[in-house]
Amino acid sequence: MTESTPETGPDELQCSAKGCRADAVWALRWNNPKIHTPDRRKIWLACDEHRTSLSAFLDRRDFLKDVVPVADRDAPGA
Repeated sequence: MTESTPETGPDELQCSAKGCRADAVWALRWNNPKIHTPDRRKIWLACDEHRTSLSAFLDRRDFLKDVVPVADRDAPGA
């Protein structure tokens, strides 16, 4: 997830794409089965512009589990 810096508070969720400072709209929940238990979910955040490219990156590796609105990122998932 995005870390807090002096410029961004902990409540400001930004896109995880490299160099993007846009507000996060989507939560891409994923899991690497080689190192995570099946129920574990890691989260990347995405703006509308980067949702497709970040999802494709995770999906090519069979890591992507689901994509939900950022407000629902901690809800039980797939």
